[in-house]
Amino acid sequence: MTIDLKTLKDVVSGTAAAFRCVTDYQPAGGPGDKVFPPTYGGGKYATEERIDPATGEVRQCVLLDSVQSQANRMELALLEAHRSGKVRLPLLVTRFDQEQLLKKFSVTSLEAPHRVADALFRDSLLDGMIFRKSEKGRILDTAEVRNATGLFGLCPTALVFGLWDSTAPRGGAGCKFQRAVVSEIMGYDVVVGKKTAIRIDPASIMRDSATLYERKSKSSDTPDWTLDKKDSSKKLKKTGRPSEANHGNILTSIEEGGFTISKARQTTTLSLTVLRRLRFPLNGDADSDHDTDLAARTALAALGIAAGTLARIDTDLRSRCQLFAEQEPVWELLDRPGEPPREFELSPEDALKLLAAAIAKAKNAGLPWEDEIELTPSPDLVELVRLSQELASTSGEGED
Repeated sequence: MTIDLKTLKDVVSGTAAAFRCVTDYQPAGGPGDKVFPPTYGGGKYATEERIDPATGEVRQCVLLDSVQSQANRMELALLEAHRSGKVRLPLLVTRFDQEQLLKKFSVTSLEAPHRVADALFRDSLLDGMIFRKSEKGRILDTAEVRNATGLFGLCPTALVFGLWDSTAPRGGAGCKFQRAVVSEIMGYDVVVGKKTAIRIDPASIMRDSATLYERKSKSSDTPDWTLDKKDSSKKLKKTGRPSEANHGNILTSIEEGGFTISKARQTTTLSLTVLRRLRFPLNGDADSDHDTDLAARTALAALGIAAGTLARIDTDLRSRCQLFAEQEPVWELLDRPGEPPREFELSPEDALKLLAAAIAKAKNAGLPWEDEIELTPSPDLVELVRLSQELASTSGEGED
């Protein structure tokens, strides 16, 4: 079966708990090829034990992509669909294209870590007014589960992927919305591997050929180091060896790195229960209308399904961690306990058509649905970014 708008509307209005999509993968290099998971503090991998429900056996696993990372990938997939004109989504955009900046860029509410509540938007201007003090920005001050209408029109993805307005004047008491979509990718039956490192210098600069010093009198036509000790008594970095300036060979090292796995499994769930808690009163009314609630919830369900479907197109997670699906994705409906779930196939194209149809129904029901809202970073924010860029360019530091 496929999911059309009527089917989705009936499901959302019913008692089903969730949609679930489970997809198994092998490395793009084939079974037995090594994959490299993300590393966390101290260069550690997120390994853990999980129980196989079919056999009861304990299996060694490693996290290949976290819930937060999966949410970001789904948002970027939606952003690509928006930019290609396949669907129109409400979107905040702050453009850092001021002349004084070394690097120009833009940030959208589908890219910012805290979505519409991100500090980059908070400190930007809408029509000359600080965004959070504008009419649209003040939506966040009153948004809650019982009144999600304004946020639906301003940033519906926040209702799907979750939101905590912790940067607001109320701090931790700012509005909170639970994630409706949760997804992660795990590798199973992991065996740790080895990785090697070597760099051959084409100029054959030897390790002990000279001592490099930090140049005092820097200019545009000289490197930041010098061989002349008279220009500086301070060695470059720790040892003054050519390697401190990235010259010379790096000897081969062997250390633990990467894993072989029996399979990778991506599990995505869309909680219909979470969506049913949301209410959408119109025109400032205290209570919401059932049909309006249903239209909004159906649109959010379509948004979550489209995001989960589109994100499965790109499974190149990072360097040396590209996966390839062993089967077409299938969405299962968890409806009645004890009964096998109903199964639905949905292509990326059909998922976008379903989303567009659900959006049209929501707009016809009187629900708000903004287009792109362009913000301008405040002068103070631009100056902060400029100073950070200049510091990064001279120190090589990219973050605090």
